[in-house]
Amino acid sequence: MKNLWQDVRYGARVLWKRPGFTAVAVLALALGIGANTAIFSVVNSVLLRPLPYPQPERLVRVTVANVQRGTRDNPAAYLDFADWQQQTNSFEALAAYSSGSASLTGDGSAPEQLNGVVTTPDMFKVMGVSPALGRTFTAEEAARIAARGEKKEGAEGQGSGAAAAPQVVVIGHGLWQRRFGGDPSIVGRDVMLDNAPSTVVGVMPEGFRYPLDYDEVEFWAPLDTSNEFMRHRGASFLDVVARLKSGVSQEQASAELAAVSERLAADYPNTNRTRRAETQSLHERLVGDIRPALLVLLGAVGCVLLIACANVANLLLVRAASRQKEFAVRTALGASRWRIMRQLLTESFLLSLAGGVAGLLFALWGVDLLLAVVPADIPRMGGISTDARVLVFTLGATLATGLVFGLAPALQASKTSLNESLKEGERGSTASRNRLRGGLIVAEVALSLVLLAGAGLLVKSFWKLTAVNPGFNPEGVLTATMTLSDNKYEEDDQQREAYRRALERVAAMPGIDSAGLISPLPMSGNSIGTNFTVNNNTFDAPENVYRGERKAVSADALRTLGIPVVRGRAFTERDGEGAPRVFLVSEELARKCFPDGDALGRQMSMRDLGGISTGEIVGIVTDVKYEGLDAETPPAYYVSYLQTPSNGLSVVVRARAGTDAAALAPTLRAAVLEADKDQPLAEVRTMSAMLANSLARERFQMLLLSIFAGTALLLAAVGLFGVMSYTVAQRTHEIGIRMALGAQTRDVMRLIIGRGMALTLAGVGVGLVGAFALTRLMSGLLYGVSAHDPATFALVTALLVIVAFLSCYLPARRATKVDPMVALRYE
Repeated sequence: MKNLWQDVRYGARVLWKRPGFTAVAVLALALGIGANTAIFSVVNSVLLRPLPYPQPERLVRVTVANVQRGTRDNPAAYLDFADWQQQTNSFEALAAYSSGSASLTGDGSAPEQLNGVVTTPDMFKVMGVSPALGRTFTAEEAARIAARGEKKEGAEGQGSGAAAAPQVVVIGHGLWQRRFGGDPSIVGRDVMLDNAPSTVVGVMPEGFRYPLDYDEVEFWAPLDTSNEFMRHRGASFLDVVARLKSGVSQEQASAELAAVSERLAADYPNTNRTRRAETQSLHERLVGDIRPALLVLLGAVGCVLLIACANVANLLLVRAASRQKEFAVRTALGASRWRIMRQLLTESFLLSLAGGVAGLLFALWGVDLLLAVVPADIPRMGGISTDARVLVFTLGATLATGLVFGLAPALQASKTSLNESLKEGERGSTASRNRLRGGLIVAEVALSLVLLAGAGLLVKSFWKLTAVNPGFNPEGVLTATMTLSDNKYEEDDQQREAYRRALERVAAMPGIDSAGLISPLPMSGNSIGTNFTVNNNTFDAPENVYRGERKAVSADALRTLGIPVVRGRAFTERDGEGAPRVFLVSEELARKCFPDGDALGRQMSMRDLGGISTGEIVGIVTDVKYEGLDAETPPAYYVSYLQTPSNGLSVVVRARAGTDAAALAPTLRAAVLEADKDQPLAEVRTMSAMLANSLARERFQMLLLSIFAGTALLLAAVGLFGVMSYTVAQRTHEIGIRMALGAQTRDVMRLIIGRGMALTLAGVGVGLVGAFALTRLMSGLLYGVSAHDPATFALVTALLVIVAFLSCYLPARRATKVDPMVALRYE
């Protein structure tokens, strides 16, 4: 221990006497360790940290696979969920839920649209979370709501088609603090949700936001099981979460669900013949989509750290070469080879510890930067922190780094030849050290090429994605979601009139060209899938039934959004509730359903919960990207919102040229409130912002990997420059002799540059092999680009070679300025 302490003190003095060398080494290591710690903090928070619920490994989602269409992770019908509850024994509890919204009014403040969840009572039991205040709602309360809905439907002869307003509600901690000032007496108080009184029975603890991981959940209300959506097995719109019983595996639960699915398929062949229920880990559900991207980024920063280690190792090799006489003297005085190695490794670990401390500080800043630019749809990012696992990772990376870059120089220096090192004028360099330095440069170039190839593929993929035609013109369009209260607008005619009134006020706004209503919005990620037939075919024959997405629009919605009608006509105000049913279809639907002729004038029938509706196709519109630029474009058809009423539509307005669409938001809110003083708007944003947000994850991945690749390229260039500069200094005597014997400038340039480019090309060869192997892991992150795209590989290779040439050129130019007379006297 005494000897170790002596090594530490001596190593610290040595490093302190070389502040320039120490600063460069610590900076390089801090950059590598800090970047790794920052990305690992994200990986730890998103992928490694367990879900914040009791025994999270027992939490699963129950989803539906469609064996006919080959799709998985589909939502469930309520009647199927009820059968799972009754016919399975693998689960401690199951809960079905759906996201929703409600308007909060009546407390003197401006009306506000709340994000919420309607759920069966067992949701909180499944998650194992108790309220911070009060209680959750009970099964009896949920049953009373269902009974009230059934009584209402029996009296009116028809349902409203949506969940009735809750009589009890549990609110989120954020809403409690923001709207009610954290008043503990809120429990038991009535609030107006969707124009009906609802009693607050509980407040959930801070941080609980399941199931909306990206948006704050502001209320939980009982799911009304009385309406027509719940009584139809064809209506699949519910998500299901469950807690496995202790000792029951996910595989056992899936096997039991498969058996239940077979029974349901036999009992209800029209709806369940193609359905198969299965389980999925809740953690996997939340993070599965982002895992490949995060692991690629973690691998990228690992490469940056290795390149930094190679650079520092080269610095230590150069420094060790200048200390050969020191080591020789210590050896002559009795120091063993192990003692020399231990001294050098101690210095390496001191450097790595300094780099680790600086890197941790850098990581704390880096995490804040990541949180500022990270897309909103990456789950669990709000919980990033420097916990024990991150600190252990940083310590491990620091110690491993010290060993990686310190071992090779220590081994080389410990092989000191006593006689040769003590000779006067001996430069202390050996061929083996030159080979080792060259090998490190080859490794740096290879790793840099791998990162450049990955970054190049992501850049090209992003460029191709932005070049995709979304099918509409987002410039100058402002949007907002408008959801009508079923309690205030119970009848279809009331909903039509409410939207007409709001649209009239909006269309009269100053500074706009047009206004319309649409559901769902392009790029919203939402869809309404229905079955349809064409040419008067019936729904009885499966081969005649197609699946498409239904869009409800007003007369001017397509013109407002810049969605062209390529043939036929658009809707008009005459296409109302009393007029013959008409449809617009997308080009994809026309190609798929009418390959041998024109779709215009043909008959089309759609089937939804309201029954079968048949009408004429009067127009064909361009294909529109509704679920993302990289998503496939399924067949779509459009209906007039007057002929197919809905309680949830989005308002779209196109600003006049020279008018900022975003600046119209207050005027838009005021216009809607003028039509209905209790009607809030939600998600007020421009279509340009929505389009940009749809690319946020791809932009984030591309930006980070490009930064890491650029850093790697810079470090590799610096490393090559350093090695070539040292080579020039080492061979000054030789260069002087060559020039004295008649060597020209180009000969010296060729000598130095040739050596550097030979190392570069060797690294390029190794790097291409590695890039071809590793970029295959990125195939799921790419759009329209092969993981082995030749153009990208050629471009990044050329860039690397050019940078390497410049790194060699500068030392070579300095070599040509050597004075032969001075060089001949050079030791």
